[in-house]
Amino acid sequence: MGHLAAWKVLEQMIADFRKKGKNIPSEVIGDLKSARTMIRIAEAGASHAEIYPRIEEYLANVEAHLVNEAEKAFGKEYVDTWLKRLNEATRKTETKEETPFVAGVPRGQRWIRITPSKELPSEKLSILASEAKLSLKAQDDDSLVIYGREEDVKAFVKKMTTDYGLKTQK
Repeated sequence: MGHLAAWKVLEQMIADFRKKGKNIPSEVIGDLKSARTMIRIAEAGASHAEIYPRIEEYLANVEAHLVNEAEKAFGKEYVDTWLKRLNEATRKTETKEETPFVAGVPRGQRWIRITPSKELPSEKLSILASEAKLSLKAQDDDSLVIYGREEDVKAFVKKMTTDYGLKTQK
């Protein structure tokens, strides 16, 4: 079940309510926050047997309140649109969210992750990074994190793509 996707749809619905000037009770906001916390705990690898029912309970509480209030305030068509989005979201399979945090990279530094290749082995990448005044950190998956000042990282990427004909991946 796509708990995170469902959570995002409910969050969007709350934002839509606020845009239209409707107040949301603090209990509903609390349930939404609790659901997100439980989703993060589940992503961290905690026992799913006890966490998933709690996530579903929190999400169901938020959904019930929003659907009830939306039907009163905005009509059945509005509710049907949101329920369709929510139904699609719950059918999605969970994918781990990519986090912009990399352990060991100082705050405020820009970074890129590079996988060494035959054309550019890690030794060559290390030399190029030091020439560009960048730091390098090896990762468990054999990739390298190269980090430093934003302009230095940009110059490094530009050099890699022009001099070595490499393509960037997003």
